Amino acid sequence: MHVVIIGNGITGVTAALRIRALQPDWKITMISGESTYHYSRPALMYVFMGHMRYADTKPYPDSFWGEQRIELVRDWVTEIDKGRQRLTLHRAGTLDYDALLLATGSKSNMFGWPGQDLGRVQGLYDLMDLRRLYDNVQGARRAVIAGGGLIGIELAEMLHSRGVHVTFLVREASYWNNVLPPEESAMINRIITEAGMDLRLETNLVEIVDDGTGNACAVKTDKDERIECQLVGLTAGVSPNIDLVAGSEIETGRGILVDWSLRTKAAHIYAAGDCAELVDPEGGRNTLQQVWYTGKLQGRVVGEVIAGREVSYDPGIWYNSAKFLDLEYQTYGRVNMRVPGEQSLVWEHANGLHLVRIVHVAGRVIGFNLMGLRYRHKVCEQWIREEREIEYVLEHLVEANFDPEFFVRYEDEIVRALRAQLTEEAPAA
Repeated sequence: MHVVIIGNGITGVTAALRIRALQPDWKITMISGESTYHYSRPALMYVFMGHMRYADTKPYPDSFWGEQRIELVRDWVTEIDKGRQRLTLHRAGTLDYDALLLATGSKSNMFGWPGQDLGRVQGLYDLMDLRRLYDNVQGARRAVIAGGGLIGIELAEMLHSRGVHVTFLVREASYWNNVLPPEESAMINRIITEAGMDLRLETNLVEIVDDGTGNACAVKTDKDERIECQLVGLTAGVSPNIDLVAGSEIETGRGILVDWSLRTKAAHIYAAGDCAELVDPEGGRNTLQQVWYTGKLQGRVVGEVIAGREVSYDPGIWYNSAKFLDLEYQTYGRVNMRVPGEQSLVWEHANGLHLVRIVHVAGRVIGFNLMGLRYRHKVCEQWIREEREIEYVLEHLVEANFDPEFFVRYEDEIVRALRAQLTEEAPAA
């Protein structure tokens, strides 16, 4: 049995290792044109900023893959012949498979802006983008970043660390307010501007200007502004990387269509991670999940399915984490999802750098947001799963705190403030 995996990100690697654990005698080949070895994609910014070396981003030593008998192929797949169960590679001819996993990840969104193909214009997703950034930052004094969200703030911090002045173009009225509630979004606005960046809200990119040599020299906005710059970052999110299967018999929507066991309708072909679109069996809206932990979970599930087990993907309780410059952010459960009957208790420190939000419905906790504080994942998840009452959570809130021993603790102040809000929420007798 020969399993071929296209993509060596967290999804492909997790699947390969799970298959190897369950089927020690099968042949496994992992193909990537980007890199020979798996690396941590979120760590790219720290390489650029000098906090890590590229070697430090690899979770496993290079010898690990030989020890696991997983063959690594550095090449690009150009065609899938599902009838013959054969792949055509850019350099190495063809490769036959018995089972094929598509774990091709995401790609940066490009919306057809005039000038988006000029030099010194780029996204930030993979190693090739990092290499471009090393070249593009040379001599750059000003950069414009179009698009908010997590990738935009990462690129901004990277450029800021090199002394490049950053102008943000954000189409929303407040940073990332399609995800964050108003208080958290306003906090990010302040963090960005206090760092010395130029944040322009409700502003859209219209055109990237050619300097006459094929490189960007300015952008134009829908406010009739021209902003001079030597580098343009396009960070308006990512979308599933389905280029390999475009026009083929493998069905796609926004991503590669799969059931909840990560099977496509094509025999012996599976898809998982950022590139996969989970089909709602009841005809509702399909699901795309494009964060690290869902990629890992899907990798484990699809590895077990390929290895012969009948399991289905269960994403569990949602969580995510990020950093906005020096401000840590965590979210657990359902926050800002317009759940019927939801109510929020919000505490924000006077310094504007710490915030706790607890969301509840009919007194049962359904979600948490933390800004500038760290709470334990397992504790928050357990409270949500057990549908704990808000009063129980407030009484035990200190148990969730994950900050180091000598950090300032705010739980007494937080609990007092949230209990006062809870009293205000209570209906009059």
